[in-house]
Amino acid sequence: MPNQNELLESVKNLLADILYVNSIIATELIKITENTVAIRRGEDFLNKSSCVAEHNNLNKNIIAIVKKYCDKKENVADLEKHVLKH
Repeated sequence: MPNQNELLESVKNLLADILYVNSIIATELIKITENTVAIRRGEDFLNKSSCVAEHNNLNKNIIAIVKKYCDKKENVADLEKHVLKH
């Protein structure tokens, strides 16, 4: 049976993994929302709105949270590259 420190480390790693997966879901949902608006109202409407800039800020905040809690730097780098250059 694991000792208390091993158990806490395991829970910490599990929470970091969940945070990482949720960050992927969150950033992809933001992109889906943008794509839906572009399909429904056109690219010009989307580009004239403040949504793209606001979504970019939300994505940056999500990445900052992941950087704070996720020890797997390669995962964070992959997410950051994908989201901010999407």
